[in-house]
Amino acid sequence: MLRCATALTLACLVALPAAAQRVFQSNALRGELVVTQPPQALLNGKPVRLSPGARIRNPQNMLQLSGSLLGQELRVHYTLDPAGELRDVWILTDAELARKPWPTSPAQAQAWVFDPTFQRWSKP
Repeated sequence: MLRCATALTLACLVALPAAAQRVFQSNALRGELVVTQPPQALLNGKPVRLSPGARIRNPQNMLQLSGSLLGQELRVHYTLDPAGELRDVWILTDAELARKPWPTSPAQAQAWVFDPTFQRWSKP
């Protein structure tokens, strides 16, 4: 009985890091975000607006209020809604930033190939 419990505990600990990895959508682009005056922000130096239902997730994947990020230069993955407003934003960890290449424009995302299992892009 003790062996089963020990084996189960070890299996859970081994699986934990994989489960903790964030999963990004295939339409998520990489950029730099500066929240100026919510809902206004700068994305890659250009004005953009946070959509009414925008979700910003910090590196621990918890929701973060835009007002708490004023003036910070953040490396992010993001998606836009059909109106061109920011919909989903993930503030990146160092490990996520190290995943290269990652598209910074819709044209790159259409030309490259995304592997959702390994969360990696490759150029054809």
